[in-house]
Amino acid sequence: MSDSKETPKTPEELLQEMQKIFKDGGGEGVTFSLAPNLQPDPERAPDDSGEDLEIPEAMLDFDRTPVEVKAYLDRFVIGQDEAKRTLAVAVCDHYNHVKRVLGKAPGAGPVDAGKPSASAPVSEYVKQNVILLGPTGVGKTYLIRILAQLIGVPFVKADVTKFSETGYVGGDVDDLVRELVRGADGNARIASHGIVFLDEIDKIASAQTPQGRDPSGRGVQVGLLKLMEETEVNLRNPMDISAHLQGMMQGGAQGPSTINTRHILFVVSGAFSGIEEVIEKRLSEHNIGFGASSQQENDSQEGSILQDVSTRDFVEYGLEPEFIGRLPVRVALDELSDNDLYRILLTSEGSILKQYRQSFQDYGIDIAFEDSALQTVARKAADEKTGARGLMSVLESCLRNFKFNLPGTRIDKLAMTSGLVEDPEKTLQEVTKDPGAAATSYYLYTAREFEAEFARRHGVMLTLDDDAVQAAAGLSSEQKLPVKDCLWNIFSEQADYLQKICEKAGRFELPVTPAILANPGSGAEIWLSGKTAAPTDD
Repeated sequence: MSDSKETPKTPEELLQEMQKIFKDGGGEGVTFSLAPNLQPDPERAPDDSGEDLEIPEAMLDFDRTPVEVKAYLDRFVIGQDEAKRTLAVAVCDHYNHVKRVLGKAPGAGPVDAGKPSASAPVSEYVKQNVILLGPTGVGKTYLIRILAQLIGVPFVKADVTKFSETGYVGGDVDDLVRELVRGADGNARIASHGIVFLDEIDKIASAQTPQGRDPSGRGVQVGLLKLMEETEVNLRNPMDISAHLQGMMQGGAQGPSTINTRHILFVVSGAFSGIEEVIEKRLSEHNIGFGASSQQENDSQEGSILQDVSTRDFVEYGLEPEFIGRLPVRVALDELSDNDLYRILLTSEGSILKQYRQSFQDYGIDIAFEDSALQTVARKAADEKTGARGLMSVLESCLRNFKFNLPGTRIDKLAMTSGLVEDPEKTLQEVTKDPGAAATSYYLYTAREFEAEFARRHGVMLTLDDDAVQAAAGLSSEQKLPVKDCLWNIFSEQADYLQKICEKAGRFELPVTPAILANPGSGAEIWLSGKTAAPTDD
């Protein structure tokens, strides 16, 4: 008999044994796994101090106005001005309330271990939960994700169709909150002020049948009611055997076992295909008789009919009155036009062009985008009827073979022209046959990109001639910088001066020769003083 003690089994080994027991007993369909949010972290010892439950200062110090929030959204989301204004007000109201409750609002006392301040005003507050409606690809998810980043709170997105009423099939709605905790690295306090985004909410609308309402989606709606208002959610799913087993192995859970949803902001969204007919039917009932046609004309002129959606419309569509009542903020997003899509490519900080530039740079290839090419891409994407997602589809179909064929060749410059968009294979053959011409086109269109950006920022239209473009290309090679960076280095310090002398001369177009490239300030002044042609090296 050995005196040595048997090595304790790991949680993984015990789960395997339980799996085998159930399999031998006829439960082959039953599987066990360690819950992701309950996995032990070897680098982090259990801590009962509560210090990891602090609320981030970024959230507590939230002091932006709705105008500032919208301005931030404008950097990433093009158009949808009314939606951005509505969301900005709702988010500011919500997190100002949270800050007041936590004692960080002006005049409130300090936060005491994360508990509501005694000096904070006690009043009823209806949460500004939001429902977004509009076609696919118009920025519904993107708007909320950007807002969460701005505020500094965890964000979780889920497709509502994966949930069931009981939780036996698909998932339990409480899993949304548990996922939020995982997104906050297990910190329940931070998660309790996060944002939950539920997509495809229109898919659980209960259609009216001759037998009454279809109950298939009603149970999920009912399950979300308390969640969206205020309830305590167990951090362990009652149906997750492995989670409970893990807790017992750890000798009891560390930290809080529940999370309150009082300050979690819920946002739901859906395309709500067909709700336009419901709205039109309601509006026609009120517009029967004199002036009806003129009213309908005004509605069409003012924009999307979705802006007129009401609680009655949502209920008729199939949402429960109690459910829609928990979503007081309604935001309708418009379908994106080809001009909107062009602006997204050109000016959005989240433009997909950045991704494509980086993917080509990973292969040692610099790519430039001709303005007319971007307009063609936007037009083709609009025809896709998938919103901003269509931009990726069009760009990928145009550039896929270039990413496949060009890496490993001596071609390191590529210009995306309108010809490339219209006939990628023909352009690929031309580029492969004459790499020098491809490089020349790249430098040209890079210069045109710079010209457009400089005009937008400083109100002066620079126009580089062919010799100036070649000179800029030479500087690019010497300085080992992109052409555009070289041009900005040359003109950025002179921008204010160029703007001033252009205003004085009443002319805001400046031809750029190699001479002006070498000395922008004096060269431009000479030309603007009355010369009929731009100065040369002579």
